[in-house]
Amino acid sequence: MRYGFVIDQDRCIGCHACTVACKEEHQVPVGVFRTWVKHIEKGEFPHTSRHFGVMRCNHCDDSPCTEICPTSALYRRADGIVDFDNRRCIGCKACMQACPYDALYIDPNNNTAAKCNFCAHRVEKSIEPACVIVCPTQAILAGDLDNPGSKVSRVVATQKVSVRKPQKGTQPKLFYVGIEGDLLEPNRISRADTYFAADRRDGWAQSSASDVSNLAGALAREVYDVPHPAPWGWKIAAYLWTKAVAAGALLVATVLLSLAGSAPGTLFNIVCPVVALVGLAVTSALLIFDLKRPDRFFYLVTKPNLRSWLVIGSYFLIGYGALATAWLLCGIVWGAVPSVVQWFAAVFGVASACYSAFLFAQAKGRDLWQSPLFLWHLLVQALVSGSATILIAGILMDADSGVLRPAALILLLSLIVSLAMNLGEIALPHVSEDVKLATRALISGRLSARFWGLVVCAGLIAPIILVSLVLASALPGAPAFAIVAAVLALAGLWWFEELWVKAGQSVPLS
Repeated sequence: MRYGFVIDQDRCIGCHACTVACKEEHQVPVGVFRTWVKHIEKGEFPHTSRHFGVMRCNHCDDSPCTEICPTSALYRRADGIVDFDNRRCIGCKACMQACPYDALYIDPNNNTAAKCNFCAHRVEKSIEPACVIVCPTQAILAGDLDNPGSKVSRVVATQKVSVRKPQKGTQPKLFYVGIEGDLLEPNRISRADTYFAADRRDGWAQSSASDVSNLAGALAREVYDVPHPAPWGWKIAAYLWTKAVAAGALLVATVLLSLAGSAPGTLFNIVCPVVALVGLAVTSALLIFDLKRPDRFFYLVTKPNLRSWLVIGSYFLIGYGALATAWLLCGIVWGAVPSVVQWFAAVFGVASACYSAFLFAQAKGRDLWQSPLFLWHLLVQALVSGSATILIAGILMDADSGVLRPAALILLLSLIVSLAMNLGEIALPHVSEDVKLATRALISGRLSARFWGLVVCAGLIAPIILVSLVLASALPGAPAFAIVAAVLALAGLWWFEELWVKAGQSVPLS
């Protein structure tokens, strides 16, 4: 048994009865929606037309929301319905990033995720969903797709049907008859700051008309939609930055101690593990307080979904924290850290730095974050932040040049690789239109001034030049310039994380 929907847009009159019935059935709060009707217009007066699209959860057979949910609050039932248990939800909003169809929202009453659940409580009693009952033109059909005698099965088998974003591989079970093609591809629709009867109030996510509108001379105009604010903000960007600093501190320290032959001392025995532990503490605090239900953060351990990289990453951070603590204790008690502790810490540092690439890859709704280079970005960022932090601390502690020069060299090489990857990311062919739009927001849209000025020039090129001159001993007062270069590198990394998170969410999903 696999329950699914068929929506006949040739019958739909755009009355919003399905939206109202759904809100009443589930007591959906004002401002959020489980199902809604989107309006677009095409043509110019007097040859114009308006088209409707009923939007909701697609109850995918391969649902990305259930994979990324760290506590299995979202799950696929045996009958094919993708349901949710708000008693397990921690409000991480990862499911909102994973869904390519913008079907999820945060319920403002209980701060947990919610969406269309096929009126499962009605279906269990052999009653059709509320939207099906109320539709005045019988445009909405619901039934078992595996039953050849059901209406939905017959329509899917005998009529031309369409689904949204089949390229995502989610196997959606919401089929459309007669839908206007532009409603299936939101990046083909132009957007303005107003609707036909209201102002937009989406927030940043989709209000940047210069970045995401009028692509390739789009003819369709969006004239009504519901708000879709960006789920993740500055806390997620800050978490990426603090995690890079924490992971990089012991990773670079291990490289310097083992490969560069640096002598152990207070810098490596005490300062580096303290930086790692403080960075981990701040990272954890950012993750917890970004949750809509921070009181449930421990569900990551007590109710884990082991397919979610939120859970796997949490285990990496816990392991790295334990190793950083062991490193610090060894440094305090014995004045030296065993090599086995160093290398285990380095391995967990790499894992802690890089797991976010797999987490962002599970956010299948955001094409920019699917970049195969993102893992290498995160690794290089850990090297940049670790070497920059050690360089600053080493200069302030008057460390030996045998420590400072290798740290500066690692910083220089990491910055050069980071610059090359950034430029390659925007220059290489884009795998989808969504990536093209997100990249355009970075390089020529509203984010471009900060990207080119703060990330590329101030955060990469300037420190590359300064560190090169310092290593060449071409600058009087080299230590001060080295500190400036390290601070610029860290600041540029901060701005990269901020813009990467924003750009990924700048493209509309529905």
